[in-house]
Amino acid sequence: MRPTILNPLFAPLISLDGVGPKLEKSLGKLLKGPDEQAWVGDLLFHLPNSIIDRRNQPGIALAPEGAIVTLKVRVDRHQASPRGNNRVPYRVFVHDDTGELALVFFRAHASWLEKLLPEGETRFVSGRVEWFNGRPNMVHPDHVVSVAEFDTMPLVEPVYPLTAGLSGKILHKAIRAALAALPELPEWQNPQVLEKRDWQSFGDCLNRIHAPRDELDIDPLSPAWQRLAYDELLAGQLALALVRSQMKKAAGKARLATDEKTRAILAAFPYELTQSQKQSVEEILSDLAEPERMLRLLQGDVGAGKTIVALLAMAACVESGAQAAMMAPTEILARQHLATLTPLCEAANMSIDILTGREKGKERAAIYARLASGETDILVGTHAVFQSGVEFHNLGLGIIDEQHRFGVHQRLALSAKGADTDILVMTATPIPRTLVLTFFGDMDVSKLTEKPAGRQKIQTNAIALDRLDQVVERIRAAIDNGKKVYWICPLVEESEELPITAAEDRHKMLQQIIGDKVGLVHGRLKKDEKDAAMQDFKSGKSRLLVATTVIEVGVDVPDATIMVIEHAERFGLAQLHQLRGRVGRGSEQSTCLLLYKAPLGEVAEARIRIMRETEDGFLIAEEDLRLRGEGEILGTRQSGTPGFSVARLEVHGELLEMARDDARMVIDQGFDTERGQSLRVLLYLFGQDEAVKLLRAG
Repeated sequence: MRPTILNPLFAPLISLDGVGPKLEKSLGKLLKGPDEQAWVGDLLFHLPNSIIDRRNQPGIALAPEGAIVTLKVRVDRHQASPRGNNRVPYRVFVHDDTGELALVFFRAHASWLEKLLPEGETRFVSGRVEWFNGRPNMVHPDHVVSVAEFDTMPLVEPVYPLTAGLSGKILHKAIRAALAALPELPEWQNPQVLEKRDWQSFGDCLNRIHAPRDELDIDPLSPAWQRLAYDELLAGQLALALVRSQMKKAAGKARLATDEKTRAILAAFPYELTQSQKQSVEEILSDLAEPERMLRLLQGDVGAGKTIVALLAMAACVESGAQAAMMAPTEILARQHLATLTPLCEAANMSIDILTGREKGKERAAIYARLASGETDILVGTHAVFQSGVEFHNLGLGIIDEQHRFGVHQRLALSAKGADTDILVMTATPIPRTLVLTFFGDMDVSKLTEKPAGRQKIQTNAIALDRLDQVVERIRAAIDNGKKVYWICPLVEESEELPITAAEDRHKMLQQIIGDKVGLVHGRLKKDEKDAAMQDFKSGKSRLLVATTVIEVGVDVPDATIMVIEHAERFGLAQLHQLRGRVGRGSEQSTCLLLYKAPLGEVAEARIRIMRETEDGFLIAEEDLRLRGEGEILGTRQSGTPGFSVARLEVHGELLEMARDDARMVIDQGFDTERGQSLRVLLYLFGQDEAVKLLRAG
């Protein structure tokens, strides 16, 4: 049960004064998107991104062009719009000791303006001054108050991110109403930390940010903002620590490998393992041999060879008498894993099956039967692997590939398929250290940092799109020389909103020039059409594959050596790195061409420069975090992993480390202390209800 003290913050927005159904809808869309319920508390965490400073009172003649100023003026005369012609504005002329100013109003009501600005009276006006033909104007002043009311005018105003149909004034009023509803909450932070950091109470910090005195108050590095960020990070780290302790508490099983199957696989594998592959295998086998459940993240840079590490882990599990399952986010990737693993499984005398949405009827029933009897050693599949109906004889190891597409709940669901299942999650997207702690703080981490022997550096060049004809000519010559080429487009078909040549249009254009060797694959094709297009490219029937980012992760065609990325300025750094990683997988020299539309913005230019300078995915990931902020890096907005309201990982990384240590200490001490009870309130406040359920269960 949520603590009753939080009820005012989990009330619907319509419960606030001045919020009706229409405004509630607009606020909900801004705070949570169209599909999720927004609460009063969500308004508190919608923080300002800048301020308007109205303290500058220079006098009319000294007001800088385009600056927001506050002026004490005397009203001289009104000049109404001509009758029946609303397009000519209504003007009110005012003056001070330094000069004259025109206040300009469009579609104004004369009677309202005469009341607001009576001739001969003194008023304070605040707004932006624009000089036109040497004369200053202020169009629609933001504030007009009498001398007696001057104290009520906010001299420093917060500015918030907005959505269509919502004004800053209305949003600010709703936020003030939410602040008024904020109860006095128990203190969940350590008194020593509060004193050392000069942090005020939770409520004081919220009030300081929503009623800033200057720019410093809304800086994410200000004490008030840091305090709130730390609260949010601590809630997240506590949730992960609870998941970890729950899974570790569940009895594990020591899986003792015999080396028989792993030796057979290594004998059939054509390459020598890299040093980091050997170390990762060692760490995983060491975990499997312990009587506790394994919970490990395997991070590999693009093309670093994590699939063979996964197979050796599964083989060790099979040697100990259990089964293993490997789950991929897409069917293309699952089928590719099957194709890669099958010959190596045969060499080690292990049986392997696949389970995706495509297996139906009798075929599906037969797979279920083989799993339940223990006849299948290894199962590869999509999320179909952890649906009801899938029963294993003895699932010892669950592997989740491309972990960021799945959340914490999926790893719990897969681990529940066996009584003592070990979990290994893998990603080919190098993740900055702060994000590893955020999303995988409940895990031990292994890293693959080297490329397998024999791989060459990928030559990366940036070319403006107005040289497209030359690029196409070079590609045609390369195909005539037997090369294979990927051509990536951002969209499937032409969009009215974005003037980007779509994959289908580019496919037609390249077909006309290069002929029938041009294939097409994108997310809207049916599964068998996608498979056929990929197979044609692998076999060499097509030599140029036009694609959307559906080929971003895991697709393996070792003899493809050229990657063209059209409108590279529209892709994030991590995505560009993933796409580039589809070439350079054999021993031949590979090239990546980044086609961009000039002129480039500052961020896009930085991305392209970094791509040309380095192939180190971990360095690229850190730069991506710096350029974009944490929200976009893992596609977190789309995939249900926790984006942050207050914390900004690019500036609060140090607080994250502190929160992780604090969370571990809390778990060790238990939640029965006075602070532990207050931390339950924190978990609910930041929506970590699932973690509280674990707390109650364990």
